[in-house]
Amino acid sequence: MASTSATAAVASTLWNQINSSRSVSDDQLSILHFLYGKNLERATRIVDQGGVRKVSGFPSGRFLFLVVGESKRKEEYICFPEHHCTCYSFFYDIVNRSEQLCCKHQIAARLAEAVGAHDEVSVSDEHLALMLSKL
Repeated sequence: MASTSATAAVASTLWNQINSSRSVSDDQLSILHFLYGKNLERATRIVDQGGVRKVSGFPSGRFLFLVVGESKRKEEYICFPEHHCTCYSFFYDIVNRSEQLCCKHQIAARLAEAVGAHDEVSVSDEHLALMLSKL
């Protein structure tokens, strides 16, 4: 468990650096790849394809991310990058088996937000609440 905590601490520090600079250096990308492996590769593909939307409620400013999956169905998952994703992998690999720090959708949302590579959508707080009620 200590190594998981240490890994999470390294990831948190790295994300803070990326958020501050609004860009990702080659060294940071290498560390992210070490931490997340294939999930990082899949996440960058999602970001490159414009698969991340930040949905903000008005007037509260609360937000969530909708991240497109890679399957042919192109499902959208509700994602809170540091805490939760509605995809199957989140429950299976992260919650159940503790094999990953986070899923590709969480990584895609964090990366897209950090570098400004996401679409922004504003909805009423009521609409945001309705979206969340379907979780």
